[in-house]
Amino acid sequence: MVNTHLAIHPNFKINGIHFDRNELYSVAYSYVKEGEAFEEKIGDFLIDWLNDDYDTIKVRTSGSTGDPKIYFIDKQKMVNSALATGKFFNVKEGTKALLCLPADYIGGRMMLVRAMILGWDLDIVEPKSNPLDNLFKTYDFCAMTPFQMDYSLGRLHLIKKLIVGGGTVSEHLIGLIQGIPAKVFEVYGMTETISHIAARRLNPKKDNKEKRPFKALPNVSISKNEDNCLIIKAPKILEEELQTNDIVEVLTFKKFYWKGRLDNIINSGGVKIFPESVEEKLQKRITQRFFIAGLADDSLGEQVVLFVEAPHNEKFLSDLKEVVKKLKTFDKYERPKNVYLIEKFEETTSGKIHRQKTLKKLMG
Repeated sequence: MVNTHLAIHPNFKINGIHFDRNELYSVAYSYVKEGEAFEEKIGDFLIDWLNDDYDTIKVRTSGSTGDPKIYFIDKQKMVNSALATGKFFNVKEGTKALLCLPADYIGGRMMLVRAMILGWDLDIVEPKSNPLDNLFKTYDFCAMTPFQMDYSLGRLHLIKKLIVGGGTVSEHLIGLIQGIPAKVFEVYGMTETISHIAARRLNPKKDNKEKRPFKALPNVSISKNEDNCLIIKAPKILEEELQTNDIVEVLTFKKFYWKGRLDNIINSGGVKIFPESVEEKLQKRITQRFFIAGLADDSLGEQVVLFVEAPHNEKFLSDLKEVVKKLKTFDKYERPKNVYLIEKFEETTSGKIHRQKTLKKLMG
C-alpha cells in the first residue's frame, strides 16, 4: 500500500511531462539503465523513494566538515522539509523549477522531493559549472552552489528565486548580484537537517548594505550553547535538538548571524580569531581559491596563515604579501603572519576545499 504522505502530486512533471507513480518508476529504471551518469543518480534515488518496503533513504555527506558519513533519513521527514520550503519561499504547485545539482547529495535529492510532493514542473539538466548556458526559458525556482552561481551571472535573469548553498557565498560574489531581477537567498543547513533550515536574502531591493541575518524556516527554532554554537530544534525533521559546531550570534529564536566553525577557530596570543571573518576581508583582493588557518607558533600558540591555490611564483607571492600588509580592514590580530602557495588543494568528494587534509599534506 502506498503511503499517502508520499503520494506523487498530480501536477508533478519532469521536463514538461506528467508522470504518475508507476510511470515515474519506469522513467527511473530507464535512467539507471540507459541514462547519462547524472541521470543514473537520479534514477537510483527515485527507485529508492518509490520503494514502499523502506521508510528511509540513504544519504551521504560531502565531508567538508569532517570525514564523509552515511545517514538514513526518514522519508516523511524529507516530505516535512519540502513542505517547509514551499511555505517559506511561496513555491506552490505549478512552480517551474530547475534541478542542476547532483542527486547523490541531499541538495539535489530534496529538489526532486519538493517537485514530487509540491507538484512542480521540474526540468533536469546536467549538474555542471554553468547549468544555464543552453537554457532560454525562465524558472520560478532553482538551487545552485556558489560556484555555479558565479559561472551563471550573465543568465540569472532566467531565475525568479534562487537559493544558494553548499559553501560560503563570498562578499565579492554578493556584490555582483546586487540589482539583478532574481531574488537570491543564501541557505543554511546540512545533511542532518535534510538540506536548509534557514535562509537570508543576499540582494534585497532596498539599498541597505547591512548584512541580513538568517531566518529559520517554519517549525524550526534556534538557540546557542555556552560556546555560542548553534542548537537547532525542528521536531518535524529532527528526532532531538541538534548541537552544531557553527558559532553564531543569536538575535531571536528565529534569527541568527553565522560567524564560523568552532573547529576552525585560531587561538593566537589568547585571542580567538574566526578564519571565516579574515577570509571575508580578503575575498575582494584574491581571485584564486584560498583559506585561512592557524599554524603552531612558539610565542603565540598559533599564528594566522594564508594559503592560496596557485603554482609557486616569487613575484605573485610577493604581491600577495603586499596585499596582506596594506589591507586596513583587519583587526589587530587578524593579519596573516605568512602566506603559502599550494599548487592544488585537497578536496572533498563534492569539490569543496578540505582544509585539514590540505594542511596535513603540506606539513607532512
